[in-house]
Amino acid sequence: MIWQAYKRVRANKGSAGIDLVSIEQFETNLSANLYKLWNRMASGSYFPPPVKEVEIPKKDGKVRKLGIPTVSDRIGQMVVKMFLEPRLEKEFSPNSFGYRPKKSAHQALEQVRKNCWKTDWVIDLDIKGFFDNINHDKLMLAIERHVPERWVKFYIARWLACPVMTKSGKLLVKQGKGTPQGGVISPLLSNLFLHYGFDRWLEQTDRTVSYTRYADDVIVNCKSQKHAERTLKAIQNRMHRIGLELHPEKTKIVYCKDYRRKGKYHNVKFDFLGYSFQPRTSKSKKRSGLFLGFDCSISISSRKRIAAKLAELKVHRMTSNSIVGIAKILNPMIRGWINYYAKFRKSMLHGVFKLLNNRLVKWARKRYKRYKTSIKLAYKWFFRIQEQFPNLFYHWKMGYTK
Repeated sequence: MIWQAYKRVRANKGSAGIDLVSIEQFETNLSANLYKLWNRMASGSYFPPPVKEVEIPKKDGKVRKLGIPTVSDRIGQMVVKMFLEPRLEKEFSPNSFGYRPKKSAHQALEQVRKNCWKTDWVIDLDIKGFFDNINHDKLMLAIERHVPERWVKFYIARWLACPVMTKSGKLLVKQGKGTPQGGVISPLLSNLFLHYGFDRWLEQTDRTVSYTRYADDVIVNCKSQKHAERTLKAIQNRMHRIGLELHPEKTKIVYCKDYRRKGKYHNVKFDFLGYSFQPRTSKSKKRSGLFLGFDCSISISSRKRIAAKLAELKVHRMTSNSIVGIAKILNPMIRGWINYYAKFRKSMLHGVFKLLNNRLVKWARKRYKRYKTSIKLAYKWFFRIQEQFPNLFYHWKMGYTK
């Protein structure tokens, strides 16, 4: 089990924890390190070290705090995750998509699209500080229900109680709630918590609603405005009972306006997993012409984030000797953006890649003297390169050439 877990952790890569030991450094004495972990876990004497706090920026300008375990601790958590996951997967709802094998964000988005075409109203739920407020006692009750093995239970309890080492070097001890984002076992535990805290409860309380959950991001579809308001109040009460709270500003009720649903309401748009759902002009497959549909495409905030990343990379100032070197640096990122955001309405990415193409022209003007004084010649060079090497950049290959 330790060996299989190590291989999974190695494949996932990841940064060092508070001991500053990277996966490469861990592997310099691999047998001894794995034996030590096995010996302690098998004897019940393994106690996880504190997790390292890392801050990453959120799209609203605030920061999200992640807790990064050491490499050795990640392997220990992976052991328990691999042991428990097949058992818990049999329990989880088909409407839950986050951090589950053979489930994806694209599947969740597809389900939300279909649900919005069928029903008129949406509740866009935002759980305030979800990972920081998971109640340990309630979570352990759910663990007790499915896990008779004592060794699994006491290791989960130890991971839940594990302190966090802040950037300033201060140790923060949890007061009976919270599981760090960034831990290997955390997504599985959070799914189990919301399986009983939300999924099962909603399915048993109101069978007329449909919902889609990706970790703590939840979209609930209702048939009428009154139904949505009543359901939202019930969800607020339920969250309060399990020690959670809905964000008062980010949680909202949305009307799915299209050519059939013409009512005038303030909220006709919501964001989910980096996409925006709103009224959009669509082509009809059955008849010629356009109609107003309710569909999704990359959100404005996601486009801004990509533009900010391109600005941060300073493409026009890259010191590579050739355009081929620039392509090698950028293509992994471009491929990731297209694979995720071009799934629905890929034309909405044209603006982002036009910006990138302009930066490539700017790079040529800085790199080659003959183009410094003539932007016209620089664009001629750019179009010639595109024609000669249409697959050089991944976005060119996918048709984002202008």
